[in-house]
Amino acid sequence: MAPETALPRDDAQAPMPAGHLHWLRAGRLEVALAPEAGGRIAQLRYDGVEWLVGQDEAGQATIAWGCYPMVPWAGRIRQGQFRFGGRHVGLPLNFGAHAIHGVGFSRPWRIDHVGADSALLTLALPEDGYWPFGGIATQAIHVRSNRLALQLVVQAGDQAMPAVLGWHPWFRKPERLLFAPSAMYPRDGEGIATLPAGRPAPGPWDDCFIHQGDVTLVSAGQRLRLRADTDHWVVYDGAPHATCVEPQTGPPDGFTLAPNRLAPGQRLQLRFELEWESDGPG
Repeated sequence: MAPETALPRDDAQAPMPAGHLHWLRAGRLEVALAPEAGGRIAQLRYDGVEWLVGQDEAGQATIAWGCYPMVPWAGRIRQGQFRFGGRHVGLPLNFGAHAIHGVGFSRPWRIDHVGADSALLTLALPEDGYWPFGGIATQAIHVRSNRLALQLVVQAGDQAMPAVLGWHPWFRKPERLLFAPSAMYPRDGEGIATLPAGRPAPGPWDDCFIHQGDVTLVSAGQRLRLRADTDHWVVYDGAPHATCVEPQTGPPDGFTLAPNRLAPGQRLQLRFELEWESDGPG
């Protein structure tokens, strides 16, 4: 078993300063990047409306604010344990008895480019006890007048590696969530997704779903449509102040439930688009 580890930079509950913010703007959309705080989007504002939970509202816990990339895994890895290439792998536990959301959200990302409406960030994945495979992650951010386009890519290094990618936005509690998934992964007593996926249960949710098409949030006279090039979405709406809608390339505990192997040099990507419009009749 992997030891219980609580090193500050990788502890999901530890505070993490936002550091210097880089503002990207186009039309009525404003995006504040915090590369030092896990490469996350710290603020997201459209036509004056704030859409993300801020660091001060989250008790400063690294895991609970902004919108951050999940790489090289998304969601929980049960007890930090999985098998890959015929060997047992143990990851440090950073969320109770489990390893959660990868290593990207708790480490500073390098700025390769930042302009008025776009940025490119890079993170060299460790090849140590936190993540034994290495590799490199990049994220590209493009801001348009009413649309934010995000792309997250991970590339294996000299050795093969497993990978699941995701984005974790903490949206301020919307007035409505428009979401009709086709299936849901049931959770067991440890709160971990299991197979087989079945009929969706009523909320509140902290669950992974199969869903084709957009997910829509309605708030403050605005309608935010979310779309991604994946059919896996995690929705957490159990908090009174927030709702998380997270596109992922696979389910939580994906290294066991739906293993995805990257050969040396192979890439995996996830595109995520957020588009705003007025919430008119209908």
